[in-house]
Amino acid sequence: MLTSTLLMAPTEGGGGYSSFILLALLMVVFYFFFIRPQAKKAKETRKYREALKKGDKIVTIGGIHGKIVEVQDTTFTIEVEDGSRLRVEKTAIAGDAADQLGNQQK
Repeated sequence: MLTSTLLMAPTEGGGGYSSFILLALLMVVFYFFFIRPQAKKAKETRKYREALKKGDKIVTIGGIHGKIVEVQDTTFTIEVEDGSRLRVEKTAIAGDAADQLGNQQK
């Protein structure tokens, strides 16, 4: 009985406009709550990575802490605690080491 009720055509007129408005409202909600904040965060992350320079302390997405010793077009060379040098992609930088250490101490 429930399926036959759901399959019945709407009996009131103007159902097309209300469906269109509901769909448009749903799209606006998705944009403001999901798409826009994600795009804003990606833009801030890209700006942060472009502003990094030699001597900055960073943490990679893999959790490696290091200090930038050389900047190339798409990569950084970082020096870790024991003096080893690693080359990492710019996109692999998660954040500032001071921010990460501050979050751990709280």
